[in-house]
Amino acid sequence: MTRKELLDRYAAGERDFRGADLRGADLRNADLRNADLSCADLSCANLRGANLCRVDLSRVDLSRANLSRANLSEADLCRADLSRANLRGANLSGAYLCRVDLSRANLRWADLSSANLRYADLRNADLRNADLDFATFPLQCGSFGLICDKRLLTQLLYHIMRLDVQDCPEWDELRNDDRIIALANQTHLIPVHNIAKITKKEV
Repeated sequence: MTRKELLDRYAAGERDFRGADLRGADLRNADLRNADLSCADLSCANLRGANLCRVDLSRVDLSRANLSRANLSEADLCRADLSRANLRGANLSGAYLCRVDLSRANLRWADLSSANLRYADLRNADLRNADLDFATFPLQCGSFGLICDKRLLTQLLYHIMRLDVQDCPEWDELRNDDRIIALANQTHLIPVHNIAKITKKEV
């Protein structure tokens, strides 16, 4: 399917494009809001700046696609293949990313706030400067090798420091280390969401 055919059919009111072959398609800045592209092949497609808000992209092949600055807010990307995709600066707020393959994807500066990343494969994905506030973060092996920055590190550390650990005296000692407390308190969460700083805990 060509860009013109897709956009002409969309302009005519059609929204069902399930299984479409759009490999390598040039869809820069295309407006496809609320369309159903489930099971489509968009591998290597150029979707830079496209509006894919609330689009059904479940089980779609978007490997190596360019989705930089695309709007994917509230999109359904369950089980989609986004391996090695360029999602730099993309809006994925509220997106459903359950079991999505984001291995080696570029997610720098992406907005993943409130996104559902349950069981997502984030191996070697680049999330530097990404916004993960209120997102579900996978703790399975799929997050091994994830590339992050101080923002995400301090955010995760702050949450760890807020755990009430009952049976680990080693943690009690480590938890009160001034260096760890100082690092956790550098998280953006404190000024942005007006939450309390970490303090030493009585042992």
